[in-house]
Order: sequence, then C-alpha cells, then structure tokens
Amino acid sequence: MRRSFRIAALAATLTLMLAAPAWARVAHTVGPGETFWSIAAANNFTTRSLAAANGLPETANVVLGQTIWIPSEGEAASALSGGAAQGGSAAPEPMGAYTVQPGDTLSAIAARSGVGVSQLAWMNGLDPERYLLSGTPLKLPTGAAPAPAPASAPAPAAVPDAAPHPTPGFVTPGEIGATASAHGVSPSLATAVAKQESGFNNGLVSSANARGVMQILPGTWDWIQGNLTSTPLDSYSAQENVHAGVMYLGRLVRDTGGDEAAATAAYYQGLGSVRRSGLFPETQRYVADVMALRRQYGGP
Repeated sequence: MRRSFRIAALAATLTLMLAAPAWARVAHTVGPGETFWSIAAANNFTTRSLAAANGLPETANVVLGQTIWIPSEGEAASALSGGAAQGGSAAPEPMGAYTVQPGDTLSAIAARSGVGVSQLAWMNGLDPERYLLSGTPLKLPTGAAPAPAPASAPAPAAVPDAAPHPTPGFVTPGEIGATASAHGVSPSLATAVAKQESGFNNGLVSSANARGVMQILPGTWDWIQGNLTSTPLDSYSAQENVHAGVMYLGRLVRDTGGDEAAATAAYYQGLGSVRRSGLFPETQRYVADVMALRRQYGGP
C-alpha cells in the first residue's frame, strides 16, 4: 500500500510538471567581473534575447549587485517576438524606459513616473537606499508614463559668475584617463569619479554650486589654483576642469596614504570632515558606487 501511494504521488507530480507552463525565470545577482555578455553566454542566451527579457537595451551595462532576470527559453523567445510563446503569454513589455542622469534619485524618477519607489526598485533589481549610477538604464512598469528627463543644467542666469565656469560640452573617458595618467592618478578611478559626478558633462551645476565635469566648487578651484598648479587654469575649459579635478584627487590620494577609497570619500565629503566625523552613510554609498563603476574603465 505504501509503495502504491508513492507511485501515485510521483505520477501526480510528473503530471503537474508536464502541464505547467515553461515560465520559470530566476534572479541572478551580478558578481565581480561579470558583464551583460558573460551572463548571457553563461546561460546560453544571446545578449539580444537576455536584454529583451529584462526590458533593457542590448548594449546595457551591469554593475556589481544588480539583479538580472534569467528567463526560460519560452520567455526569451516571447520577449524577442513581442508576443505569445508556447506554454503561455509573455509579460507585457514596459511602456517606459529611462536612462539615469547625474543627480537623479530613484524616488524622483518614481514620482515623475507615477509609480512607487519599491515597485521601481524591484523591477530593476536595485536597492532603493543606494545611489543610482548615472547612465543606468531603467525599465518602468506597464502603464507608467515614461519619466521625463530633468531640466537641463545649468540655467546660465541663475549661476553666479565664479570659476570654474560651466560650459556646454562633454569629455571622453579616454581624455580623463590620459590626464589622470599624466598626474600619476589611477585612470579608472578618475574616470569613475567624473562619470558619477557629472556623466562627463561640463555644463552641469549642482544644487551645492559644484561645477563642470569634476563638479568642483569655486572655493576648491581657487585652492587648486593656489596650491597645486603654477600656471593659471582656463576656468571655461572642460579639459581644464578635468585637469583641476584630477590634481585634487591625486592630492587626496597622497594625503590618505594611497588609500583610494578614502580619497574618494574625501572628494565627496571633504577630507577635514572625513577625519573629524568619519564617513557619512551617503558617503559610504558614493564610494561603493564609484568603486563599482570604475570596473567599466579597466579598474580593479
């Protein structure tokens, strides 16, 4: 009787398995050194199909700790076709997509899109308590209006006339890396700081009045001019903004005994404040984000 019961139970289980649709996506947390391509290859998918299943562009970048959904074959096929696949129908495609801009927060994007922060974070595999990396592609829930980009900065009439001056234009990661190398600063670290601070945009002015690619405050600019260079810097030049920021970052690396994480914290919070008060929670998140971001630029 007991043997018959086991056989019957096994048969019932097999029947349920055969009847169940093949929709069994699983979550994958991005590990050190992983790329979107390597995750797709490890799971026998093309980047195109994995991107479609996650509502992301095929050229999407991933960062350490991000969640990527690994679809079933049916889900991947349906995502690519945009319609139904064998065994079921695909989840509706997101109606909105948005690329994170410097200064964005998850709560602000959620508010502009009319969705909850927790829902937006869950859909994108993000921690709502962490900073957003600029350039990160986000998908929005079905029915949400696409999040409008924040107003372009700066508004020239509202920016005080002080150096460094925000000017239209972007620099490339290669230009930042070359400047950093010339000053003995890690190219990946300097590039990651610039990416996190401004998205390489020299026209950006923060609410704290930090300016340009490296987001340098006027007082810091004056200190750099007086202490780190013997030749005047062009305050209207994006390249000179990078030059000043790299020199300042290099000085912080030296002042912290070569500790790049501590120097990054000091760049964000101020060295005196770090020494007096330790790292604020937002500073810890900033450092973690920069250290994750620098891997995109050849860093450790």
